[in-house]
Amino acid sequence: MGINFEFATISKIIFGNKSIEKVPDIISSSMKNVLLVTGKNIQRAELLAEKIREKNSKVLIFSVETEPTTNIIEDAVRLSGAENCNLVVGLGGGSVIDSAKAIAAMATNKGSLFDFLEIVGSGKPLVETPLPCIAIPTTAGTGAEVTKNSVIKSVEHKVKVSLRSDKMYPDWAVVDPELTYSMPPALTASTGMDALTHLLETFVSNQSNPFIDMMCREGMRRISASLLKAFKNGNDFESRENMSMAGMLGGIALANVKLGAVHGFAGSIGGIYPVSHGKICASLLSAVLEVNIKAAKKQNNVSILEKFVEIARIFSGNVEANAEDCIESIKQLVQELNIPRLGILGLTSDNFPELVASAKKSSSMKGNPVTLSDDELYYILEKSS
Repeated sequence: MGINFEFATISKIIFGNKSIEKVPDIISSSMKNVLLVTGKNIQRAELLAEKIREKNSKVLIFSVETEPTTNIIEDAVRLSGAENCNLVVGLGGGSVIDSAKAIAAMATNKGSLFDFLEIVGSGKPLVETPLPCIAIPTTAGTGAEVTKNSVIKSVEHKVKVSLRSDKMYPDWAVVDPELTYSMPPALTASTGMDALTHLLETFVSNQSNPFIDMMCREGMRRISASLLKAFKNGNDFESRENMSMAGMLGGIALANVKLGAVHGFAGSIGGIYPVSHGKICASLLSAVLEVNIKAAKKQNNVSILEKFVEIARIFSGNVEANAEDCIESIKQLVQELNIPRLGILGLTSDNFPELVASAKKSSSMKGNPVTLSDDELYYILEKSS
């Protein structure tokens, strides 16, 4: 059977140290009202805002201090409309960039946010092109700067869902590894494990293809060589650069290929418990690997098992490693990064039925390499707690 796949990504990526300095030159003379979306670090946003103002643009700063919720996005869209904003810039982690993309999309598409949200909303397609958007990540892991969706929490439904459209790719991704130097070790660990999960799940996805596989292999090799180093020494130039590259590659991969059971659960767990997405992924990953490998063996799925062998060899450094060895390698990495199990983070068995039911409906679960039974899904939660 021949190779068949489709691939899409954002229009322009600017990668490299000090690339943030190029942002004012990106902004055209017609973009006079800029909404600069950022996180808690308003000072860093002010420095960029001043540079943009020198181009005779007005800049309004909107701070997203938590993960984006439907209320936060709707408030920002109202503000954007009132100020006639014609450019959205996201400077921050994945939550900030997801917010910027959602604000840009909803600024031009009239109606309630719930008209367009997956699962908890009507899931209508976006009709109008979003406002121009520049994504500048200050963390290395989510890949939000190169994806076509925004993960948004619906507080009333206790779940995280996506606003998703081919129209939502940012117009520019400006990836400056120097911006990640200030990440503390715990954030380096959780965002790094998010990047790893993106790469690993798309690599073994039932939708994988050789083109995306190349990116996944490259990203996983960079993480294998650099995540622990960046965790231990945040000023390690090479490791920070490798992690920024890996995070971006993971984002490109997940924008083209569905993920798997880890992300199938992560949205539901994150909707109930106030735990970072990366920590949730890290806690689930080894159990999902174990269940998927067992199921692939039962089904004699040779091609998927060969990919698990590749993962094991990348992370163990052992050219004779077998599929099961990747479970221990990932488990050991999570331990060295000091990421606790989900039980310590608050997960209890009381929520298992709700989480299993929700995971089965998720978009990500459709990409899992093998179909998992309810018993297998319960086992994943039990093993991760």
